Amino acid sequence: MTTKSATIKDVAREAKVSVASVSRVLNGTGGVTPATQKIVREVAARLHYVPDNAARSLITGRTNTIGAVLPDLYGEFFSELIRGIDLAARARGLHLLVSSSHDGVEDAAAAVRAMRGRVDGMLILSEYVDVAFLEENLPEKLPAVLLDSPVKSARFPVLNIDSRAGAVAMVQHLIEAGRQHVAFITGPKNNFDAQQREKGYRAAMAKHAPGVPLAIVAGDFTEESGYRAARELLAQKKRPQAVFAANDMMAIGCLYAFKEAGIDVPGDIALAGFDDILIARYVTPPLSTVQVRIADLGRIALERLAALLDPADKTPSSVQTLGCDVVIRDSCGGKPGADAAPREPRRSRRSSHT
Repeated sequence: MTTKSATIKDVAREAKVSVASVSRVLNGTGGVTPATQKIVREVAARLHYVPDNAARSLITGRTNTIGAVLPDLYGEFFSELIRGIDLAARARGLHLLVSSSHDGVEDAAAAVRAMRGRVDGMLILSEYVDVAFLEENLPEKLPAVLLDSPVKSARFPVLNIDSRAGAVAMVQHLIEAGRQHVAFITGPKNNFDAQQREKGYRAAMAKHAPGVPLAIVAGDFTEESGYRAARELLAQKKRPQAVFAANDMMAIGCLYAFKEAGIDVPGDIALAGFDDILIARYVTPPLSTVQVRIADLGRIALERLAALLDPADKTPSSVQTLGCDVVIRDSCGGKPGADAAPREPRRSRRSSHT
């Protein structure tokens, strides 16, 4: 024998209020006194009333769900990014639907199209996304915020990390610490952050170590590619004095290859990464890196999207850039140089809009 589920009419009758008042309380739309809100919530809890989200969606036109399309769901960076998005979404009564797009542009397009009609807005981080992609795959009125993207459009706000400035600051630190020959391990070819970090490396070398040959080895943001890059660097006639990897996962793979080859870090070769994932401080030696506040990146992106869902929000779309800090740990010596006094971490811009 089954028990009939409570309806919104049951809640209204027990709370001695109108159905409209119950709806306003449970939807958080306001216009109800705090005392009435308290009574309605208590009655709804006692009756185990569960709102019919499908029916409510038909009435309000809202799903209270946000979509996030990311290049991958594996690794500390993405788990921390999702955590930041999810915490901010839950604080606003929103649910999170996540998908990945690591298999190419068609996979990214399929992930975006699959969320149409199921979400109120989207967060998109993908190297395959440009204006043409968005216009083809996103409904015209569906709000979206792009992360780590070169796209400049009046329709789509963009939230970027100041990867170029962070890379400049780290390379400058290594050079000032006496490591003139700095090698760089790149990220994926079409990844915007990877491109900006390589530009920062090149700019810092040109300014602070003019005439020193560049040493650039391909990577793809995985530990395995960092390991292979380290083996390639060790096979060269002239070994670098420092290696700067475009993310921490590659730096950790690089560290393993160095240990395997009997290379002392930082005695023989200094090592640095980018992102400051949690494990970076627990490897041996602890990894110097450029710190990105990854959860904050997710939180701010969600907050910007939530603002777009508010019809009263008239904030124009813009590119917001979040700064990052150089964090010095033992993998590159722990201080600027033997004769230099300790100093505060070098910072890139904290936040800017264009």
